[in-house]
Amino acid sequence: MGGTRGRKSAPAAGRSRRRAGGKSDGLTRRGRIVAWTAGIGAVCVLGAGGAGAWIYNDLDGNVHGAHLDGKLGDDRPENLSPGSRNILVVGSDSRSGANARYGGMEGGTMHSDTLMVLHIPANRKWAAVVSIPRDSWVRIPACDKGDGTTSEVHHFKINEAFSLGGTGGEVADAAACTIKTIEANTGLRIDNFMSVEFQGFKGMVNALDGIEVCPEQAIHDKKAHLNLEAGCQTIRDEKALGYVRARYSVGDGSDTGRIGRQQEFMSALAEKAKSKITDPVALYKLLQSLTKSLTTDDELAGAKALTGLASELKGVPEDRLTFLTVPSYPREADVPTDKANVVWQYPQAATVFTALAKDREIDKKSLEADAKDPLYASSVHVRVLNGSDAEGKAAAVAERLREAGFTVTGTGNAPHPGRTTVTYPPGLADRAAVLASQVPGARAVEDAAAPAGEVTLVAGAE
Repeated sequence: MGGTRGRKSAPAAGRSRRRAGGKSDGLTRRGRIVAWTAGIGAVCVLGAGGAGAWIYNDLDGNVHGAHLDGKLGDDRPENLSPGSRNILVVGSDSRSGANARYGGMEGGTMHSDTLMVLHIPANRKWAAVVSIPRDSWVRIPACDKGDGTTSEVHHFKINEAFSLGGTGGEVADAAACTIKTIEANTGLRIDNFMSVEFQGFKGMVNALDGIEVCPEQAIHDKKAHLNLEAGCQTIRDEKALGYVRARYSVGDGSDTGRIGRQQEFMSALAEKAKSKITDPVALYKLLQSLTKSLTTDDELAGAKALTGLASELKGVPEDRLTFLTVPSYPREADVPTDKANVVWQYPQAATVFTALAKDREIDKKSLEADAKDPLYASSVHVRVLNGSDAEGKAAAVAERLREAGFTVTGTGNAPHPGRTTVTYPPGLADRAAVLASQVPGARAVEDAAAPAGEVTLVAGAE
């Protein structure tokens, strides 16, 4: 069968980076994780600084709670690691009010610009932050849109889930659809949710008198309404928003590139916030902007809960914090007409999701090495056989595989009913691994008698 190995995915987040576009970044990994967990660390700073109880209570009342009870349904992944926590963090890029100038997409004004999962293990001795490209092409389940209607199951960019669920204008509905989409596509059970609105982010930047960035080249991005000359400069207000939104006119124009710039900027913001501990006015303004823009699930809705969570994170050794992006490659490799989206790279993406689901620390170096040479789904030729008594199962599974980019060579019935299995002839172990990693419970087995040039999937009753 031949197959093309080709395009390499972007480096995972967490490698040595250039600070805000050019300068060396000496920030610690703890600084990054504090910033990217929606400023939990800032609340800790407030408590550590001996702030008055009235300030604590004032900030506590700012955090919005999203009631998710009953919105996620019963068909959720099993919790395989009691005691661990998976927290979905969303950077909400609303296109209403002051953000209307940036334009919007069909379906409403609520949009998620940044998606990541923070995993805190049961033993609290390590942690991982996994960024999810917003252009990830995934299957979005049926969602309550919050306006009395329900969406159809379909494929689209993963960030559409937030705007789809938020059609009625409620963050809780937007969060519920996003959580359902993440869970359905990763197998991870999401325990908590946090959303930070970008207008609040602008207030945080202004409270710190701006953040220095050092773009190596001038940035002129019409969509982000941003014009910056090359070289170091301090930015605030709309320029700060434009900088973290900019994509197509910077670097390679990819979303993974933007993720890196956002991480750099937020790291610089976290570092500057630390320097303001002795400036009560600046610190209060910072925390006001942060907490007013923060929405969480009910469990995290309050300064006490956030401070407790931050305390857990502060105890994690710096060399045990892992930052990475879900391995992916351009969907154009599987679908030549799609030049706008990416698909997750398997089996590497499954390695990430399975490790977190089972509360296992990820070996980032090994993952990055495995992800350097992606094997495209379209290069995997699959024959699907029905191994159950259900009529039409092979055809249904084959359609799902085509949607995922695989090349289906044919369908039929297995000689005998049995469990789901993936078999392959000698020489196709790598392709069988790509397929098996996307079929729950399947195990790839070499079979010398298997048809040459293709992998066989028997879809069992389970």
